[in-house]
Amino acid sequence: MEMDHRMTRFRWLLGVLVLSGIGLLVACATNFNRSTDGLVVTGSWGSNLLESFFFGLNSGSVTAIGNTPIDTASLTCVLNGAPTAIVLDPAGAYAYAIIQAYTPCNSGTVTSTTGLMSFKVNSDGTLGTGSTQVAFNNENVTNASTGGVEAVPVVPSTIMVMDTAGKYLFVADRATTDSTGLYVPGAISVFAVSSGTITEVSGSPFYTTPTPITSAQPTNDFSAVAITPTVFPTQNAVCSEYPLPTVEYLYAVDARGYQIFEFGVNMSTGALGNPSGATSVLSFPTDQVPNGVTVDPCNRFVYVSDSLTNKISAYTMCNGSTTQSASCTIPTTLPAGSLIPVSGSPFSLTAGANGPGPLVVDAFGNYLYVLELLSNQISILNVSPVTGALVANKIPTVTTGSEPKAIGLRSDDSWLFVSNFNSATLSEYAITPQTGTLSAAPTIQTDNYPWGIAVK
Repeated sequence: MEMDHRMTRFRWLLGVLVLSGIGLLVACATNFNRSTDGLVVTGSWGSNLLESFFFGLNSGSVTAIGNTPIDTASLTCVLNGAPTAIVLDPAGAYAYAIIQAYTPCNSGTVTSTTGLMSFKVNSDGTLGTGSTQVAFNNENVTNASTGGVEAVPVVPSTIMVMDTAGKYLFVADRATTDSTGLYVPGAISVFAVSSGTITEVSGSPFYTTPTPITSAQPTNDFSAVAITPTVFPTQNAVCSEYPLPTVEYLYAVDARGYQIFEFGVNMSTGALGNPSGATSVLSFPTDQVPNGVTVDPCNRFVYVSDSLTNKISAYTMCNGSTTQSASCTIPTTLPAGSLIPVSGSPFSLTAGANGPGPLVVDAFGNYLYVLELLSNQISILNVSPVTGALVANKIPTVTTGSEPKAIGLRSDDSWLFVSNFNSATLSEYAITPQTGTLSAAPTIQTDNYPWGIAVK
């Protein structure tokens, strides 16, 4: 009996050890590792918070880290506003998010407001509780009727970008109205960031003219911005053949005026001004209702999505290198950063495309991915490395979830993600660099109504 008792106890202890070992393996298998895993951050309008996930760089298998749908099912207004655009800094140490004022979060004496917040990315992939919200500076505009100066709150779009050095955030501000209903042009808000600290730079927000005047239907309605790189992707050997840029330009698309503006960026202060060699902020025509803009990683081409006509406007940049168009120096040299339409531009998207919005170029500069907000799909276009011209990929489109909002591409050109507002999911795609093909992985469940997305 004693032997039987000992054997029973041994088997029990062995079982405990086995179960403990399995638990340890599971715990290890679900631990985020910065060196071997990717990180995805998205925002939820359902609970008004940020969620984080990690994924295996080889398998793509995704695991929720913080604020899973189960954790947050009963939460609302955690950030006292609705998160839209999200950016991760180059080191993946901090996430920055636009928090929009959201009426359902108004309660008693608490009023939801619009601003920026930073979130520390902890070593386990969870996000900190967030910094104090930093408000946007008002637009100081002159009333065309009275001549008086008004302070009008900016209306940030859902697009925000960070420069490749991780020093500044740039936000496109929409056209709006003042308290009397007069129209106010849009602007660009710029913030300096450092280790999670956010400070709006002196002079921000910036306009295309020194003193904007309220008037009927201003054309400066900025829906998206893109910043030129000062660091090239390390895996792109083609980029290394060109001189590393020593200046920065910001491109902002005007949805109402059907044009794209070019600002020069002061790399020391973040302030926006005229491009080098220009006496004013430059503008170039687009097709109708531009809604997205991106710059290729080698600083050669600029692409704009034209949401009304379902086309892509393509430009070669006057960057001073061998990649620029001959038109940049004929008959006289154009200001640096000027845009020359690529032959054949604008390029039509495939049949069924509807409402192109955010778009990204892969790290090798070979493929353009266009998120179509109304047709729930991504169009894939091949990029000519010589001319910047676009042709449909052999696999021209892939489907997303319902009402996609944002697209994020991992910098090593391995995985692409899309947030689907109505589906409460993220779509994940493996990228085949040789062909640009996107292969859909299982969808990822999120909290309700995800919007922005950032990938590291």
